[in-house]
Amino acid sequence: MVDLLVSVFIPAFILMKLSGDDQLGASGGLMLALSFPLGWGIFELIKYKKFNFIALLGLANVLLTGGIGLLELDLKWLAIKEAAIPAVIGIAVLISTFTSKPLIKAMVFNPAVMDVDKIMQRLQQNNCMAAFEKRLMTATYMVAGSFAFSATMNYILAKWIVTSPTGTPEFNEQLGELSLYSYPMIAVPSMLMMMGTFYYLWRTIRDLTGLKLEEVLANQ
Repeated sequence: MVDLLVSVFIPAFILMKLSGDDQLGASGGLMLALSFPLGWGIFELIKYKKFNFIALLGLANVLLTGGIGLLELDLKWLAIKEAAIPAVIGIAVLISTFTSKPLIKAMVFNPAVMDVDKIMQRLQQNNCMAAFEKRLMTATYMVAGSFAFSATMNYILAKWIVTSPTGTPEFNEQLGELSLYSYPMIAVPSMLMMMGTFYYLWRTIRDLTGLKLEEVLANQ
């Protein structure tokens, strides 16, 4: 709830209600609105030491939004930026499958969530490693697909909602509307897709190892 307030609702309120010429103005409203998610992101990075690829992209997203608005760039760059961030993550997920540390294992199949050692031991005992790796690749495509959906919807929403020139109160108001619309139309469906990936992976582990859910969760 705190994350939603700081990253979505408070910035949206400032952009939509406090960006008029008789209030903070377009630039002042934009800077104040973006200071909340930017400050919160930096706080989380420092406190939890989550200096990871996705967290840094989140901060870059905020900075790029500010730059587009303050420099009064063409609106096409906002739509491109909105699509680029999830697209980059999705591509990185796919590329990581060719490395020794696939992102799918860091995002889903990791020791913080599952008892990886127990699962791997049982897979080896059942001679199911090859089958598991194949299904893990399917899960990778599912995760990449969720980011492809996010990139496509971000672009469509940005083109549909934000039509006013950058550097104007109208642009700020529409940017706030974009933030609010993005949550139910993009964030929630993407979260459901990720939950579906978790379920698919758990079913895979259950089928190949015979372990129950409580047996594969970490710290059980």
